[in-house]
Amino acid sequence: MPRLRFGVALNLHRPETLLPLAEQVEALGYESLWAGDHISYTRPILDPLTLLASYAARTRRVRLGTCVYLLPLRHPTPVAKAVASLDFLSGGRVVFGVGVGGEFPKEFEACGVPREERGRRTDEGIEVLRRLWRDSPASFEGKHFRFDGVTIEPKPVQPGGPPILVGGRSDFALRRAGRLGDGWISYLVAPDRYRRSLDKIEGFAAEAGRRLERFEPAHLTFIAMDDDPETARETAARHLTRRYDQPFDELVERYCVLGPPEACAERIAAFAEAGVETFVLNFVADSQREAEQIEAFAAEVLPRFRSG
Repeated sequence: MPRLRFGVALNLHRPETLLPLAEQVEALGYESLWAGDHISYTRPILDPLTLLASYAARTRRVRLGTCVYLLPLRHPTPVAKAVASLDFLSGGRVVFGVGVGGEFPKEFEACGVPREERGRRTDEGIEVLRRLWRDSPASFEGKHFRFDGVTIEPKPVQPGGPPILVGGRSDFALRRAGRLGDGWISYLVAPDRYRRSLDKIEGFAAEAGRRLERFEPAHLTFIAMDDDPETARETAARHLTRRYDQPFDELVERYCVLGPPEACAERIAAFAEAGVETFVLNFVADSQREAEQIEAFAAEVLPRFRSG
């Protein structure tokens, strides 16, 4: 089994709580910090690049990832500038996860972007990012974006720019990951579907003449740790129902990591056997318990995978 990476996507807190908690994640031995993205959502959410910049100033080692950035809502050229700046300021620690979104049409209306164009805009946007991060000057001619002889400086610390992980579960997303991505990041899938999806990605890559070397398979993992499995299940169902504005009572057992440390470790192992190498852990806990669960996972679950 490849070496597993564990990162944390923190829930929203006031800065005096959130930033020390980010420092604690690094001190406990996690490998990365992640931030999600929406313009308009069911709950308050911060801009991910701004949030990751604040993490960069308070940490030294952890990678800083978006999970995932809704690229079609923005023009990719200023995004390339912002991400290059974050990579420069953090010393080359950025992982850029991108997705198409679409679950909340009002975001697209507010940004003046036709929702039905989100896939094609994302495909072109990924190429724009890579060209601007790599070339000086850079040019691009597409349906949605075009420019000639443009240079952005400074370039990212990482040669060619940060790795781009493609998010999503549909076959369109899997094709995008296989043909354009440096990795794939999923959410709300079970281990069996994860394995089948990876096989599809490999097939799409082969069709495009790509070999998936240094490809990073990742998974956004919703987790509720509790010695009482029923309490864990109820907590996860309550939080995810509110977050996604749809019932989750019948879904948490299939999609989440739940229960005491032993049960959580078994579930993590099932995802690892399905091909996950990077876990983005989102602890779906009441705010006062999130730090406790982050500590408990680091103490009681992480060592089981580090030692093996």
